[in-house]
Amino acid sequence: MRCIPEQPEFGDHQSAERVVWDKLRRSLPDDAVLAHSVLVRHGRAEHEIDLLVFWPGVGLAAIEVKGGRISIEDGQWYQTGKEGRHAIQSPVAQSQGSMHAFRSWMEQQLGTRLSSRFAYMVCLPYTPVPPTWEMAGCTRTLILDQDDLAAPAPLIRSAIEKEGGGANTLAVPFMNRMVDKLSGRLEPDAGPAIGHKEAEDAQDHLTERQAVLLAATRSLPRIRFVGGAGSGKTWMAVEKARRLAREGKRVGLFCYNKGLGLYLQDQLDSWRQARPVFTGEFHEYARRLGVPDGMGQTYFDEEMPALLKAVAAEMPPGDKLDAVVVDEAQDFAPLWWDALLNCMKDPAAGEVFAFMDDQQNVYRRWDGQLASAGLGLGANLVPIHVDENLRNTRRIAETFQAFAGEHFRPRGSTGLPVRRVECSSEEALDVAGDCVDALIDEGWANNQIALLTTKHRHPEHQRHFDHGTTADYWREFHKDEAEFYGHVLGFKGLERSVIILCVDGFKELDRAPEQLYVGLSRARSLLVVVGDSALLRKAGGPELARVLSSAQHWKPMVG
Repeated sequence: MRCIPEQPEFGDHQSAERVVWDKLRRSLPDDAVLAHSVLVRHGRAEHEIDLLVFWPGVGLAAIEVKGGRISIEDGQWYQTGKEGRHAIQSPVAQSQGSMHAFRSWMEQQLGTRLSSRFAYMVCLPYTPVPPTWEMAGCTRTLILDQDDLAAPAPLIRSAIEKEGGGANTLAVPFMNRMVDKLSGRLEPDAGPAIGHKEAEDAQDHLTERQAVLLAATRSLPRIRFVGGAGSGKTWMAVEKARRLAREGKRVGLFCYNKGLGLYLQDQLDSWRQARPVFTGEFHEYARRLGVPDGMGQTYFDEEMPALLKAVAAEMPPGDKLDAVVVDEAQDFAPLWWDALLNCMKDPAAGEVFAFMDDQQNVYRRWDGQLASAGLGLGANLVPIHVDENLRNTRRIAETFQAFAGEHFRPRGSTGLPVRRVECSSEEALDVAGDCVDALIDEGWANNQIALLTTKHRHPEHQRHFDHGTTADYWREFHKDEAEFYGHVLGFKGLERSVIILCVDGFKELDRAPEQLYVGLSRARSLLVVVGDSALLRKAGGPELARVLSSAQHWKPMVG
């Protein structure tokens, strides 16, 4: 059994702790970890856990040891020893306080919640406690008396399982991460997240090198940047808007999805110099200019842009835009482009920059429709191809390479194996939820994880939708404080370190390839694909089935 430290130095007043330590070493299983004198600061308060037990597959126990003869009168605890009888603080309150302090401190250290079962206990090695004893705030099962020390391990396990706060058992990788924090080791964590932050920093560095492409094309007033998932198009769109605004131009930075719109706004929060005059969703821009709200797809695709075009005809030239930057431009309907161009000072020659992935045309709005609408915009935009994948690991990129086009080139590091969880479409949502818990147990922080569905909204997503709090839902995502539950269609242009793609079916099978492409490409470090193999083959084709067949088959074990 591992001990921290291996051979503690017990002081003259710690003889009781030495006795209990020896008893626990002989009683606990070999895979348990026993720590002595764990000091924790919680705010300004200092706490000490006399003995801390880590029990894999069970949980944790913080044990306060009190030597001498212990008694209680009218709720006051007393200790009788060589120096006589004196009042002491409740050891139950001490143990409880130190447990909470340790939990809070460890969650800060690891960046994730400590959901394993955790019990606070008191050991009285020289005091007998009747089996029927109990007091407010403390059951007999939380006490180890002098007789219990003959075989303490089963009693500790029972206390953890019956009285311990927490939903899960203690996973070995998560235990090792906590133990490393106690022992002061500087060696890298052996968990699955090893190196992911360094790899993602490298991805960010590669993305920023796309500035060279923006500089090389600065003389072109109308460009269509076409690139696959992970090529850094969103970064380029934001950077292009920044450069145009610094030139003193009135710039509009647009997108379609609410989640992406809030992300673009967050990117601008740190800017101290000139900003775009508008950043966010096209529909919100129309509302700000006075276009009334409406309902239905016909309103949004046809009536709203017509109303915006009418408003634009009355706008003073000084209120119009010099340049338009659109991210995920393939999502824009033809009439939106028509209305947006009319909001420019020079609709025919004003600067327009569209960043798009023509393989992610999940709304089917770009293909040939601009020409058919008489706009000719597609032909007027110089195509610049951005072929390198920079934002995903190579293993993740290989899962969606068949969707990304023949010129797609992964540039990332090899990364972690993609995980494959087999289940039916009906089970997928529950199984994907288990994956979230299992990954947190492994040591991934909850705010690194997003669960994306392909058909039904996740219940958490549905709750916000039903209550009309979708904006709050996306603000919670951008706060980056917890795991996120969404749908692939709303997650375009966004990313997280870990994506659990929950393939719970498709409303329209002919749109499934684009949806799979979006979902598979949102992960930067780890991708988990949950669903039925037959459906994945039918929806994504034989190449996706081949790639996923070589993925790591995984069965999430919670606790």
